[in-house]
Amino acid sequence: MTRLSSLPAALSARLAQRSALKVIAGLMNFDADSVARVARAAGLGGADLIDVACDPALVALAIRESGGVPVCVSSVEPELFVAAVAAGAQMVEIGNFDAFYPQGRIFGAAEVLELTRQTRALLPEVVLSVTVPHVLPMDQQEQLAVDLVEAGADLIQTEGGTSAKPFSAGSLGLIEKAAPTLAAAHSISSALQQAGLEAPVLCASGLSAVTVPMAIAAGAAGVGVGSAVNRLNDELAMVAVVRGLREALGSAIITRV
Repeated sequence: MTRLSSLPAALSARLAQRSALKVIAGLMNFDADSVARVARAAGLGGADLIDVACDPALVALAIRESGGVPVCVSSVEPELFVAAVAAGAQMVEIGNFDAFYPQGRIFGAAEVLELTRQTRALLPEVVLSVTVPHVLPMDQQEQLAVDLVEAGADLIQTEGGTSAKPFSAGSLGLIEKAAPTLAAAHSISSALQQAGLEAPVLCASGLSAVTVPMAIAAGAAGVGVGSAVNRLNDELAMVAVVRGLREALGSAIITRV
């Protein structure tokens, strides 16, 4: 029995179907009102997972406001995960790193691997997702993903939206924005497969309804979307975006079949 099998049945099924949708409130978003809005939109829009900052009060808030959508907490401080899990978080994640890059904070492969080992030692039975920093060259991203899974990571998440420099309008610009994380999803999922390792890849950072089907085609088992939802102030608009993402993932399944 793997740790992934301990996840709620609906989330496990989405990962198996390669159609999981995670809505990200923000690793540094400790604004309760903002997190509540994101949680409600995630619940009403059909998300499978909500990713919030690593705070027990926010975990309880997200569960309540979403109507029971499973919660993942993100942090780069493993010791903070324990209280969040006690509050009801069903997954922990090392990352997302996008929030740190504007501060000049860069995470290298050795540090991410050490954080993974520390987290696994603290929480041996909890599902663990780890983000692979997009600042690493692609071959190093691939190797790190393999090392992370061998060290106990259950899921691997990609990133890259902050490094993208789209210069076109419309759909082409959205594709340009997503290109780095799509490339990482393809390379990492292929590297894990070649190494004989089974770990779902979540493609995140810079995605939209236009590009989430591309993430699935690139080898991802699901997607994580943050700013496309959490930057909005209108809850109806937030729900509409989440529903649009859900529908886009549904079309990706139909296309594969």
